[in-house]
Amino acid sequence: MAQVPQTFFDALAVRTWCGLALESLGRAREEIDAINVYPVADGDTGTNLYLTVESAVAAVEAVFIAYDSAEPSLADASRAMAHGALIGARGNSGTILAQLLRGMAQVLAEDGETTHTDGSGLRLALRRAADSARQAVAHPVEGTVLTVASAAADAAGAAEGDDCGAVARAAYEGARAALAATPGQLAVLERAGVVDAGGRGLLAVLGALLETFTGEAVPAFSGGHARVGGGSRVDPAAAGGASATDTEECADGTDEGGPAFEVIYLLEADDAAVTRLRARLDALGDSLVVVGGDGLWNVHVHVDDAGAAVEAGVEAGRPYRIRITHFGAGDVHTTGGERPPRERAQRAVVAVVPGEGLAGLYTEAGATTVLARPGEPPASGELVEAVRRAHAREVVLLPNDAELRHTAAAAAEQARAEGIRVALIPTRSAVQGIAALAVHEPERRFDEDVVSMTSAAGATRYAEVAVAERQSWTMAGICQAGDVLGLVDGDVAVIGSDVTSTAEAVLDRMLAAGGELVTLVLGDEAPESIAEHLEARVRESYLAVDTVVYRGGRQGSLLLIGVE
Repeated sequence: MAQVPQTFFDALAVRTWCGLALESLGRAREEIDAINVYPVADGDTGTNLYLTVESAVAAVEAVFIAYDSAEPSLADASRAMAHGALIGARGNSGTILAQLLRGMAQVLAEDGETTHTDGSGLRLALRRAADSARQAVAHPVEGTVLTVASAAADAAGAAEGDDCGAVARAAYEGARAALAATPGQLAVLERAGVVDAGGRGLLAVLGALLETFTGEAVPAFSGGHARVGGGSRVDPAAAGGASATDTEECADGTDEGGPAFEVIYLLEADDAAVTRLRARLDALGDSLVVVGGDGLWNVHVHVDDAGAAVEAGVEAGRPYRIRITHFGAGDVHTTGGERPPRERAQRAVVAVVPGEGLAGLYTEAGATTVLARPGEPPASGELVEAVRRAHAREVVLLPNDAELRHTAAAAAEQARAEGIRVALIPTRSAVQGIAALAVHEPERRFDEDVVSMTSAAGATRYAEVAVAERQSWTMAGICQAGDVLGLVDGDVAVIGSDVTSTAEAVLDRMLAAGGELVTLVLGDEAPESIAEHLEARVRESYLAVDTVVYRGGRQGSLLLIGVE
């Protein structure tokens, strides 16, 4: 069915565009993954772009929900789009796309009171997007997504009139022509017989922009170098690493024996520190892209020394959501040959965890983890990616948050469609996940294992201690900003002024119904003495009840409590 066209570029147009872009990338994801040969032939560009846009969509939707019946401003919607893409950016192309969206948002949000803009504003936004993305890449290479973005901006700048549809059409056609020409600019693409994967993804995003303003779906890209063999995945051995000729042509070319690790993290740091970080990382590896601003950055680099790349981030500011991918022995990036397929495990556990400390605990227990930062819940695509990363025939999924049940269910359905047997256990807290993981036995029949884990999670009552951010009505009365809240099974049960005494009151309330084991997970900001105080309380007041304590790191809550 044709999309109802948007006349101006307003908040609704931003929302529509993001939704259409996600649908378009969803349809093209496998095709884009299949033609991914540069800078690393790791077959994930389409997936990375999809996850990046999915994060942008979630951020925009959150803004619309916050405004309820009113419509947010263009500035609010475009900033949300850019921020969502920034915190959810994946891989080289996803990181560049995040900067493209940020560049557009800088123009669209320049006048915070404006409700909409026309084609002239869209023209400026596309120009800023292309320029800022090129500046974010340490060594820009032609024949890539940067070339396609610049061509789109050039074509938009030459378009006549102030109609958004006409400008979007010109940008799309300019990008389409530039994409078809990429094999002639980058020898690794010419050898593989494909266009640039990142550029192909950007064309899908620009096609969604055109559909937003015209209501017409764009035809599928059918350039002369769409892919090898009419649909099969590109043979990495045929594509190979960039040759000596490629390296002469583009300073950032990848060759055989290139870096073994991809390192990505979000970073809180000031501009001066990031300038120093760029120089440090540029000396460590290649494919360096640093995007963002206003104190929050997304850092992407390929290196041999992953630890040094992370340490550089620590010196610059506060890195988090750190993801390190080892391209691996026998990988196309390190040897130029095709990576042998890895045997699937029979069963795996995938869990969402709220802090680095818990991520380490779950990982030691054999789980594949997805880190959820406070206020930044993972999207369904991130959960699907984690299920794929677990590389198992059977997967047990632990969302560990009541608000993630729909997201986790969507991820489970998508994974099942890919032939993976997935069981979703509706854990509502990380302490329930710990209980489930403690009884996990992969040697058992799948159904028996799931029943046992579900039973253990269900038998674990959960609580948390947190600080109120604002005045609010609760089940325990009215709380003020700064009050200490004790939540039991998701509802506020205790309001206090002291963290330790509130935690003790919560623990007493939970143990009044019985229990054999207390689990305490301490956040970074919890008082130093709280664990010792609560352990003493349990020893002195409750016979035959054991206590275990874990460090959760930056988990949002001061304290998580489980009683089973």
